[in-house]
Parts: sequence; structure tokens; C-alpha cells
Amino acid sequence: MKVVIVGGVAGGMSAATRVRRLVPDAEIIVLERGEHVSFANCGLPYYIGGTIEHRSALLLQTPESLHDRFALDVRVRHEVLTIDRAAQTVQVRDHRAGVDYTQDWDHLVLSTGAAPVVPSVPGAERALTLRDVADADVIAEAAARSRTAVVAGAGFIGLEMAENLHTRGLSVALVELSGQVLPPLDPEMAQPVLDHLRTQGVSVHLGSGIQRIDATTVVLDDGSTLPADLVIMAIGVRPDSRLAAAAGLTTGPDGGVVVDASLRTRDPRIHAVGDLVQKTDAVSGQAGLVPLAGPANRQGRLAADAIAGRAVHDGDSQGTAVISVLGLTAAVTGWNEKRLRAAGRRHRIVHIHPLAHAGYYPGATPLSIKLLIDAQTDQILGAQAVGTEGVDKRIDVLATAMAARMRASDLLRLELAYAPQYGTAKDPVNMLGYLAENLANGTTANIQWHEVEAARAAGATVVDVRTAAEFAAEAIPGAINLPLDELRHRLGELPPGRLIVHCQVGQRAHSAVCLLRGRGRDAVNLDGGLLTWRAGNLARGEL
Repeated sequence: MKVVIVGGVAGGMSAATRVRRLVPDAEIIVLERGEHVSFANCGLPYYIGGTIEHRSALLLQTPESLHDRFALDVRVRHEVLTIDRAAQTVQVRDHRAGVDYTQDWDHLVLSTGAAPVVPSVPGAERALTLRDVADADVIAEAAARSRTAVVAGAGFIGLEMAENLHTRGLSVALVELSGQVLPPLDPEMAQPVLDHLRTQGVSVHLGSGIQRIDATTVVLDDGSTLPADLVIMAIGVRPDSRLAAAAGLTTGPDGGVVVDASLRTRDPRIHAVGDLVQKTDAVSGQAGLVPLAGPANRQGRLAADAIAGRAVHDGDSQGTAVISVLGLTAAVTGWNEKRLRAAGRRHRIVHIHPLAHAGYYPGATPLSIKLLIDAQTDQILGAQAVGTEGVDKRIDVLATAMAARMRASDLLRLELAYAPQYGTAKDPVNMLGYLAENLANGTTANIQWHEVEAARAAGATVVDVRTAAEFAAEAIPGAINLPLDELRHRLGELPPGRLIVHCQVGQRAHSAVCLLRGRGRDAVNLDGGLLTWRAGNLARGEL
């Protein structure tokens, strides 16, 4: 058996080494266009920023080490130009020797990844993108002679680049066409990230794209000019599917190669993996793009299993991701509220703002979590979390629960590791389960921050059950204050009609809502309390 793999790194090298373990006598050839076949691409921004001091730490394997351990024939600087499916060959250009040659194969694995998107604006040729070690070298060299930088795109890669250029001492401006940073999050969850960036000294420009790139500046669509010795384009990636498409393999509308559950393309002798291919979305069941390292590694392994004759099934993908932004962590899995509303899917939402570990143990910091739940089935549709501690493990638990098709209410039954320095006796994940069950069985009802004004226009009253001192310090305009400890004796002061009850984070308001509903009042809890309401209204520029 001769297996030829086009492209290395996560998907390609996972496939190559797995084939070797399963088929000891297979001839395995890896053709990599770049200089490095196995490197830590997720570490590239941190090498640029200096957190990873030595470039060699990024280089995980070499052609020589892969040959010695796995008997792989790894050829770097060998670019596949065309695929001849009928002849079962590829045309290859050896950039080092300056010659072209034909390579035959029995099985072909495509792992060509995704390429950065660069918009067609004047001066775009001056912008740099980050895809491989060579790109990182160029950016690091440019950063060393720069004082100012503009980063276009406030997604994961854009924020990592902004963070690391800022860490290097550059004055950084972050430009994002949408109205928020980290578009996979909902606006009220992304707002703390925006606030933190600005507090740390990063200039953030939302709702404006780049009009043109000049010699030392960037001009935005709104006419403003930003100093830019260095320009980084990080507005997104698209599958590098040109080779596959030219060979007649099916691609989707977003450019991803269409594969079946065994990672086979329309040609059963050709597999495709990683950022190149479409994945099945865990919520909708539809095809989409999920350019993440975890799925790429998994798919490389599964493609190898299929080549070896094993039955495999590449399941769906939730898009679970995490990022550190200058000491703040944000993470997401599944769908956000924006997407659910656009799709018209009925859902419930829970926001909580617990401490990441026990408050009596030193160093406890706040954590914000949002859970999205199917209104009919109680299934978990997505989750988001932001904080300085404990974000990753909560999202990982929620992602695991979502993959296991657990109901949101079942989260209350999870037994999670607890010690005061790591969590709370009622872990935030358990708290989400308690609240989800209360909503599912009708114990309580809630309302979202962006629904308040419409409810007030329909006659509802906002009731703040915090203390008088808290109310005096900050309040929702037009709210009335009846502290929780006095509420039972002052029910007669409440106006008729619907009551939107809130406190700082939602806990005291829950007790108040239970009391009011027990007395026959139509009362709902403002989900996430004043903290969520404030973040949401800041995000849409209304505070």
C-alpha cells in the first residue's frame, strides 16, 4: 500500500503516523509545500510576542526524526500542483531542486488547511498574515523595527496577535468590522473582553473596516487614520481547496471539501481532513467550517483508520475554543444567541456570575457564564464563559455534556472535583443546572437584558431588590427599589402588571420572584442581573 499525504502539521501528520501504526509495511510519503512539516502553529503568536523564547520549541518533528521513528518519507518544499485521479498520480514540484515529477499513490490524503483571507483594498500587499513558521519569522522581524501596529480582525487570531504585539511593546490598534470583539460570543459576553483590552492600552475600533493601507498608516471606512508601521490581516480563513476543486472533488459553498463520515471525498480513494473540509454542525446537523486543531488531529487519525480498513465515523463538531487576552480568558462551545435568534430556534438562556473558587479562600475572582438551552427538549445548545480563572474547565465540562446529549437540567447532578482553591461546593456548572431545571419545570421565569425595554413599553415595571445603598450607587433608569429583606412586608407598594425583578447577578432576584409568584404576581427575573444588563447595553452603545 502506498499512501501519499499532501500537507503536514495536525491533520496530515496525524494521518501519517496513524497509518504507520496500523499498516507497518505501508509506504507513506508526505509532501509538504512549506519548510516545516510538523510545528506548533497555535504557538506562533506567542513566539512573535516573546512568551515562547526559542523558535526551536515550535518545531515538533523534522523529516529526519519522522523517518527514524516512523519510516516516513517526508519531503518538505515539495508542492503538489495537480491530481490525476484516473492515473492515481500527483504532479509535484520540488522547489529546492527546481524540478517537477510524478508521484503515484494507492490512497491520497489531502490536508492543505486553510489560507488567510486578505481583502482587496489599496495597499493590501503591505499587510502580513500568519499561517506558518516562515510567516512568524517575517512578522517577528517586522515587529522588531516597528513602534505601531494595526491588527485587522478581532476574532481569535486577531486578538492573539494584538495581545502579543502589545506584549512586545508596540502601540496596537485593533480594527473589527462588526460591532464587537470575538464575534463567536454574544455582545454582553464580549463586552468584558473589550473593556479589558482598552484598560490594558489596546486601541479598539469597532464597526469600521479598512479603506486603504498607506506607507505608514491605515485609513478606516469612517475616515480615521491610524499609525501603522506594521499591519496584520486576521479577518478570517478559508479552506485552501484549489487543488481539490481542480481535481473535480466536490466543495461546498464556503469552499470546504465535502467528505462523508469516513472522511472520503467523492473519490473513495481520496480522503480529506482538517481545516480543508466541511464538518457537521452539532446543533443544526448542517455542513459548516470549523478551523480548529482538535478536529484536524481527530480527522487525521480517522482517515488513517479508514485507509487501514476500519469502520469509522467522524461525528459532529461544536466549535469549542478558548483564548487568553492579556490575562483574561474567554471560551465558547456550540451556538450563540445571535445565531439561534437568526435561525428562529426557540431557546432559553441562563447567565450566572459566580466566583471561580470559594470566596473565603484568597484570590477568588468573578466568572461569567452563559448557557443556551433548547426550549422544547432542554438540550444544551451552546455556552460561553469569561473570567480570569476557571473558564477553560467549565467550558470543557459543558462541551462534554453537550456532546453527551445531556439535558441542561442534568448538570445539577454532576459530581465535580471540589476544594476551596479550585471551585465551590455548588460548582458554577451545577448552578447552571439548578437554574435550567427551575426554568424547565416552571419554578421561575426570566427575561433577557435586550427584552427589558419592550416589556416596559408593554407596561412592565422594573423592581430592584438590592439594598438602598446599592440602588443609590447604580440603578436601571426608571426602576423602583424594594430591598429583598423588606419585600414581604411591602408588597402593597408594588404597582399592578408584570414585574421585572433584578439584583446584582440574579440570586436575590430569584428569591424575590419565587415570593411574588407565590402571591399570584406575574414576576420574572432579569437574567444575570444588573451585571448582564449593563454589559449588554454598553455593547450596543446605550450606556
